[in-house]
Amino acid sequence: MSSTLPGDPPGGRRALAVWGIGVSVYFVAVIFRTSLGVAGLDAADRFHVNASALSTFSILQLLVYAGMQIPVGLLVDRLGTKKVLALGAVLFTAGQLGFAFSPSYGMALASRALLGCGDALTFISVLRLGSRWFPARRGPLVAQFAGLVGMAGNLVSTLVLARLLHGVGWTAAFAGSAAAGAVVFVLVLLFLKDHPEGHEPEPLPHQGVAYVRRQIAAAWREPGTRLGLWVHFTTQFPAMVFLLLWGLPFLVEAQGLSRATAGELLTLVVLSNMVVGMVYGQIVARHHGARLPLALGTVGTTAALWAATLAYPGPHAPMWLLIVLCAVLGACGPASMLGFDFARPANPPERQGTASGITNMGGFVASMTTLFAIGVLLDATGDDYTVAFSVVFVLQAFGVAQILRLREQAARRERERLVASRVETVHVPA
Repeated sequence: MSSTLPGDPPGGRRALAVWGIGVSVYFVAVIFRTSLGVAGLDAADRFHVNASALSTFSILQLLVYAGMQIPVGLLVDRLGTKKVLALGAVLFTAGQLGFAFSPSYGMALASRALLGCGDALTFISVLRLGSRWFPARRGPLVAQFAGLVGMAGNLVSTLVLARLLHGVGWTAAFAGSAAAGAVVFVLVLLFLKDHPEGHEPEPLPHQGVAYVRRQIAAAWREPGTRLGLWVHFTTQFPAMVFLLLWGLPFLVEAQGLSRATAGELLTLVVLSNMVVGMVYGQIVARHHGARLPLALGTVGTTAALWAATLAYPGPHAPMWLLIVLCAVLGACGPASMLGFDFARPANPPERQGTASGITNMGGFVASMTTLFAIGVLLDATGDDYTVAFSVVFVLQAFGVAQILRLREQAARRERERLVASRVETVHVPA
């Protein structure tokens, strides 16, 4: 018996080609988003700022990103993927160029905000593109592969951009990388389509304030949407904070490693993410009930490794422990993608963008909060990384409490929808 549902998109090579264009935009956006992670110490020297001011770069970028997730979801539901991705490519390319040529801290901040605005338009669009071109049963795998491609972008910034930065200098490295944004913009304009022929979405009602409120309220009422948000919140931020800004300073200043060795450990996080993403995608595609155990297991293991590293009695944690920590941090991104696997089945197709936007806010709000808290605590304690990084445990505990509170309610609603869909299928005439 075919596992493709009636009305499902066909998938196939053409779907893969179109989706590949959308994912390439996300790939470039992640390169630009994470470029500060390999340039944090250089940015502090270039703009003469302390730890709190340095963290403001990433905080502002994530504030814009998180704040735009629900509006982006509504835009994708209303305008389609092509228009939103094209606009995103324009904005994040302009932001990267502005960052390259910024002569002052203020202008650099504005450039990162613009970059965050463009970046915010990409991931929800790619998720929507996948749901329009691939059968529903492929949803978890497609989402994990999108995350995997994003981590490949992180790998590029870790390996390539870092070398460019120290080879050709700040302006040439950031301005040169902006050319990738122009390339993907052209690809979107020429080749991307919102959906395959014969699978046009139902026309949405007239856009207005009342409609927007209804979309958001309806998505939020679903326990699966809220559970997805808290899974994303709790799982994503430890690795995001590490890769986006504080990993390199922690490894160099607190652990006494060289920049080259620290860069290799950051690369390990990315490589681990890519491997674990493929594994998690395959597991969830075959065993839907594995979503929550995988998410909670990732949180527990991450917390245990951070505790062991920060509480190590010697002046520096041993290299084997740092390697294990970075390998485990690589599971945080794939675990956060499981949040969308709770929100997706909880909402109808016309509300997918809005629900995904709500879910995607979680990890970025947690990351923004942690980035700020670490910067403030480092300045307040004279760069005591043990105290500063302990904030990770506070947010993990809060997120796990919310997950446990919502899990039964979400599971019950999912069972009810599954029974209802089976009844509808039985009554569909042959």
